[in-house]
Amino acid sequence: MRRIIKFIVKKIPRKYLIKFSFLFSALVSVFYKGNTVECPICENKFRKFLPYGNKGNDNRLCPKCLSLERHRLLWLYLKQETDFFSKKYKMLHLAPEQAFYKRFKKMSNIDYITADLESPLADIKLDIKKMPFKNNEFDIVFCNHVMEHIDDEKKALSEVLRVMKKGGFAILQVPLDYNLEKTFEDLSITNPKEREKLFGQYDHLRLYGKDYPKRLTNAGFKVIENKLIDKFTDYELNRYRLDKREILYIAIK
Repeated sequence: MRRIIKFIVKKIPRKYLIKFSFLFSALVSVFYKGNTVECPICENKFRKFLPYGNKGNDNRLCPKCLSLERHRLLWLYLKQETDFFSKKYKMLHLAPEQAFYKRFKKMSNIDYITADLESPLADIKLDIKKMPFKNNEFDIVFCNHVMEHIDDEKKALSEVLRVMKKGGFAILQVPLDYNLEKTFEDLSITNPKEREKLFGQYDHLRLYGKDYPKRLTNAGFKVIENKLIDKFTDYELNRYRLDKREILYIAIK
């Protein structure tokens, strides 16, 4: 299974991965039933999670809702530390994730709009650097694991800030190398193999370091570093398969 998923992630375009992912989960999830790990999003239990990523790292992907570590942590944050599930909000979800999409769509308190350049889950097709929305339109913006794909990060972040209401918040997570003090980027590197070697994936344009929250601050956000991850026991970290290093950066306008 590790080799299969590694091949799928590296070779199949993202829009097709999304389109057929739910069929994949329906076929695979029945073979992983058990009670060793638990997904807090779909609330299903399994003997283990699926491998995922370019390297096919084991025990990461929920076979049912297709959540990864970052999705499960974000869900727990929303449940435990926000009024996301009860208060009226207008929300923009850029590059909507399968683990959240159907659940957010069903929430009566959320005016939910999805957008992406090519995702089949997007209500609106757009370029994040030039979005067709009014100033101060959204209470919440989710835009996870997107910025590493964008050539003009500053323009993209300025657009996210522009469409947010004052006091609104954004979740703008990126893959982050916790051993790297400063983000490494070189837009002159265009070879896919070289990008994968240096940035971790063939379509990534930079490798983010621990200066990422400063980059958000420089873009005009007030950044709160949320360390909910530190509140979980070792049992819970293993049960939910969370990354104990991950910090949630809450970007507030």
